[in-house]
Amino acid sequence: MQVAIRILANTPVWAFALLAYLIWQGWQSLRPRTLPIWRLLIVPLAFFLMGLSRLATARDNGLEPLLAWLVAALLFASLALWRGPPLLAVDRKTATVTRPGSSIPLVRNITIFALQYAVAVATAMKLEPHAAVAIIGHAVSGSTAGYFSGWTAALLRRYRNFDSGEDARAG
Repeated sequence: MQVAIRILANTPVWAFALLAYLIWQGWQSLRPRTLPIWRLLIVPLAFFLMGLSRLATARDNGLEPLLAWLVAALLFASLALWRGPPLLAVDRKTATVTRPGSSIPLVRNITIFALQYAVAVATAMKLEPHAAVAIIGHAVSGSTAGYFSGWTAALLRRYRNFDSGEDARAG
């Protein structure tokens, strides 16, 4: 119990603010809503930067963690490109999109936050020199960066091609 309290006490305040924002955004996504397209890009940008941060702050752990990052990024980018966000309507004059209500963003974002948080805790506890921890940490970060890169590309493609009927796919 003391370890958990120490971990929470040493967590930066911004991490709690980000978690609160993700929960709020996820709660909002439970019902259909119309948003400016730029607002849909805030969470992907935050998670993409979190995913890239592992590469930027990586110590010399060898080639395996980098390969894990790259493979995870490619796999999850492909998944997100294939699934993408569903759109009900697009208004290009106001640059807004209408999305259906779904629990997927809430579950996805909290899961990714929890995984990224666990990686950050493992790094802070100096567990990263262990090869498995480094590889898992890089894979989590790569999957995060890759997924949200693919998701953003799919969103922008669906926004652009909305009138051609591409919007019918769910994801």
